[in-house]
Amino acid sequence: MPNRLSSIPEQMKSAYDVVVIGSGYGGGVAASRLARLGKRVCVIERGREFANGDFPARLPELRRELQIRGGKMRSGSATGLYDFRMGEDMHVLVGCGLGGGSLINAAVALQPDARVFADAAWPDEIREDGLLARGYDAARASLRPARYMHADSITKFKALDKIGERIGKRPVAAPVVVNFEDSVNAFGVEQPACELCGDCCSGCNIGAKNTVAMTYLPDAHAHGAEIFTELAVDHLSREGAGWRIHFRPTGSEEVPLASVGAESVVLAAGTLGSTEILLRSRENGLSVSDKLGEHFSANGDIIAFALGKETRVNAIGVGIPPKFEGDTVGACVTGQIELPDETDLARSMTIQEGVLPSALAPLLPVFFLSGGRLLGAAQSLVKGVYQGPLSHLHTFFVVSHDSASGKLVLEKGKTKLRWPGVEKEAVFSRVDDALTKAAESVGARYIKHPLSATGAKPATAHPLGGCGMGEDASTGVVNHKGQVFSGTTGEDVHSGLYVCDGAIIPRSIGCNPLLTITALAERAMMLYARDHQLIPREPSAGGYAEARSA
Repeated sequence: MPNRLSSIPEQMKSAYDVVVIGSGYGGGVAASRLARLGKRVCVIERGREFANGDFPARLPELRRELQIRGGKMRSGSATGLYDFRMGEDMHVLVGCGLGGGSLINAAVALQPDARVFADAAWPDEIREDGLLARGYDAARASLRPARYMHADSITKFKALDKIGERIGKRPVAAPVVVNFEDSVNAFGVEQPACELCGDCCSGCNIGAKNTVAMTYLPDAHAHGAEIFTELAVDHLSREGAGWRIHFRPTGSEEVPLASVGAESVVLAAGTLGSTEILLRSRENGLSVSDKLGEHFSANGDIIAFALGKETRVNAIGVGIPPKFEGDTVGACVTGQIELPDETDLARSMTIQEGVLPSALAPLLPVFFLSGGRLLGAAQSLVKGVYQGPLSHLHTFFVVSHDSASGKLVLEKGKTKLRWPGVEKEAVFSRVDDALTKAAESVGARYIKHPLSATGAKPATAHPLGGCGMGEDASTGVVNHKGQVFSGTTGEDVHSGLYVCDGAIIPRSIGCNPLLTITALAERAMMLYARDHQLIPREPSAGGYAEARSA
């Protein structure tokens, strides 16, 4: 694990060459690459820094890391790792911490079907200049996706294989940004081999997962970037030829705003965060495209379950140290069934076998067993999820395509998602049909959501859009480089203002988005280097240096 990366706020300088807001995949790439280009970089993150061993391993710890907001309700710490936004139409889960969503995602690194980028929603340059392919190369070199070579020995993979055999499409090992051997990563950080405990989505407590906090951020720090946590950016304003970034301690709405100056700003606070900051900046006088907030996509996300009687699945994490000794769980996702539709891209989907974190184990009988009866002492109850009926619980992560018809709006200074009728999106019925068939093929009962009887709404952990790319301000919020358009029409941009995260993706991509967000960020930084005629301090992974002269 790298040494502590963040500094105390009092050490922040009055101005920097570049301020990067957010520290997920887009922010990490920007901080690393700009620092290598010799820029004085400041990273501002609203969450806190987690060291290995700090992630929640038990239910009380997980509860302390959960923040929930929706309507007038607000509970939990504003720096809680799990940021759950309850909406009137759809719920959204995002990560909050140094490393962003990489801390709690399933770590699956997939490249979209080529037909995704053929869509006219993307600017022509994305298809034509060849730099996106180099961006994917750089992303893979930095994050090092790997397929577990013994996937077919993992019980939950075998359970998925049994489904695949019955429905006519066998699973393959999924590429995940997890180390399965002790190694030194592309940025010189030592990482141990995965313990196969299954707790990827509650935070890797040994450092085997290639999060942004284990890769790009240590590299940025090593090249001089200064990183500050638990600070929330309110809005941006022009200051001469540069920018002023206005912020306060996270969760301290009563504290007066402080500020820092910068020649350039990279917004990388995620789909919800970057869009919200631009919306508030517009309220404070910044001219931007009228498309701001539009084309929100849930990326066709569905998390669902099936409970059987015969097939052992073993899809509940055991943590480190293990809460139960026995069958190996594996990484959160080990295998997936790929179901492309050659005639209709929107009907394509990928079904992945997932794992529920071990910290949730005490709650699972309440959700899944008849009447939620709690039998026996707590310790027996926890053991029961590994040996009893819940050892037959399938967890499915599905990614597909939706219409990207959601809209993020500002109400009382906070983003709200508006997507009336989202539950009628065709993707939900398609996936329901596919998972019902999959479950029934092995004698299991499909459970769309364990809380569906209480009126659960659709939810996503892969929010995209809100600051989508476009050819000009009439079609998008940013251009193909991530530069923010400076009006409601035309191609003029605000000098030195970029968005560099999932917010710029103008449609669903039909796969887990981490690799694409990273690739687009790498591409944007290649173009930044070219535009400013800058040379990295030293060669970097994936052909980044060579791309400058492409």
